[in-house]
Amino acid sequence: MATRQDLAVIKAARAGESTAQLALGSRYLYGGTGLPRSNGTAFYWLQRAARQGVDDAWMMIGRNISYDQVKDLSSPREAAVWYQKAFDAGVPAAGLTYARLVLDNTEQFDGNSHAKAIGALTMLASNDDHHAQWLLAQQMQKHARDAGAVDAAAGDNLKLIPTPGALSLEERLITEAAHAGIEQAQFALMDKAWNKGDYDAFVRDAAPLIAKLLERNANALAQVERDVEVTAAIVLSAEQATLLLRHAQWQLQGSAPDPVMIGRFLELAARAGNTESRLELGLLHAKINRAGERVFMEHGLANFKKALSWLTLAGEGGSALAWHALARIYSRSIYSQRNLNVAQQYLEKAADMGLVEAQFEFAQISWRNRRDDRLNDVRAMYWWQKAAGQGHQDAKAALEPFSVQASGHAWAIEAVAQMTDKMRNANPFLCARVELAATFGLSKPEALLIDVKNADYGHCMVIDICDYYARSKRRLVSIDTEAQRSTLNRIGRLFGDVDCSFSGLEGNYRQRQYRLKTSFPGIA
Repeated sequence: MATRQDLAVIKAARAGESTAQLALGSRYLYGGTGLPRSNGTAFYWLQRAARQGVDDAWMMIGRNISYDQVKDLSSPREAAVWYQKAFDAGVPAAGLTYARLVLDNTEQFDGNSHAKAIGALTMLASNDDHHAQWLLAQQMQKHARDAGAVDAAAGDNLKLIPTPGALSLEERLITEAAHAGIEQAQFALMDKAWNKGDYDAFVRDAAPLIAKLLERNANALAQVERDVEVTAAIVLSAEQATLLLRHAQWQLQGSAPDPVMIGRFLELAARAGNTESRLELGLLHAKINRAGERVFMEHGLANFKKALSWLTLAGEGGSALAWHALARIYSRSIYSQRNLNVAQQYLEKAADMGLVEAQFEFAQISWRNRRDDRLNDVRAMYWWQKAAGQGHQDAKAALEPFSVQASGHAWAIEAVAQMTDKMRNANPFLCARVELAATFGLSKPEALLIDVKNADYGHCMVIDICDYYARSKRRLVSIDTEAQRSTLNRIGRLFGDVDCSFSGLEGNYRQRQYRLKTSFPGIA
């Protein structure tokens, strides 16, 4: 409860007396006889005093109110003023907060403020402030495409930072911060080592962090090993989960991987919500690798129940590889609940998500089963095209028989060359059919009998005139170019309201043949 003296100070502060505001802010900052400690309330009164020109107020703000506290208490533009003044007056911690206020809210500050923030970080980093080193390295990563702007603002002060070996400036900053115990910098350093393929450095730096994570989550791991429901809280950040995943992946590539230890790492990361860890854990339980090959068979039988559970979670989290793995499991003869229909459903999901191997496999299955469904060949070509678009060579080879060049009907090209405007006006439908034949390599019967409206499936044309011409065979022609697409669209609009059957405007097959012979006597 506030004392009489406190009440007097509060009354004076509310009346606008700057000295009372400073005193009240100080009491809330450090706690008094009758007032609770509250950084939020302290900042409110200190800022009011600072607005009236009380220097001690912004000095106290710069020394005592951290960035994490002030970012929710004031607008960045106003708060930055007090921290800049405190830093200029010799409060190092204020420089770090000022830099974060500016750099985390760049849209509210001009280029001059940005340069001052980088300058503050540079000065602090040069004086071995490891938090400043890490923030400066983050800025260099963020502006990697425009690194000159950061370097220009940093000036020559960065040269004061020690230069171990031939590391870049950014790497030196991260290394300094990581060795000083800044956890985010440690993760960044390991991330760089992993991406460069320097696994020795990655494992060396990861070992102490992983030991801490295992110790912190020992209760959860014990429940997992007893195969009981996990009720203990798992405390992992996204970076920590990724660290465990990568260490498990490194172990999987080793000469003598330990599936038990690998499973521990993956279990923690998977339960923390890491999608790729769920995929790897599902594969580990199924005793297969990403290529579908059987592994770890000497360590017991596969646990498909757990595998399906984790792979389903991974698939729902956006992993195409997980759906592909599920498709493989459901299609395996050793799985007691083998179901080829379910396998195809999962395979199609993986294909929809862009997995090239799944696209090609689904195309192959659709093509083999084309007699079961008249549209399976259309689906097969669609997925072959998708896979070929990602560079799959077998898919490209599969598409070759369906190309226009493979059709071998060149008669229409010569006919198009003889076509005149008068002929187009007199016989628009016939000329359109001849042009369609020249574009897609159609035979004469195909050109005269094709139902243009129903032949277009977007990615291909289905040439099926079996109902009118018994000697023909249903076939597909791939639509490969924009010119082909444009031609088909234009001709499709012409036939949009036209009955293409023998009862339509064009007549029966004999009438169409006669019209073709009389219009192109040297061709037909």
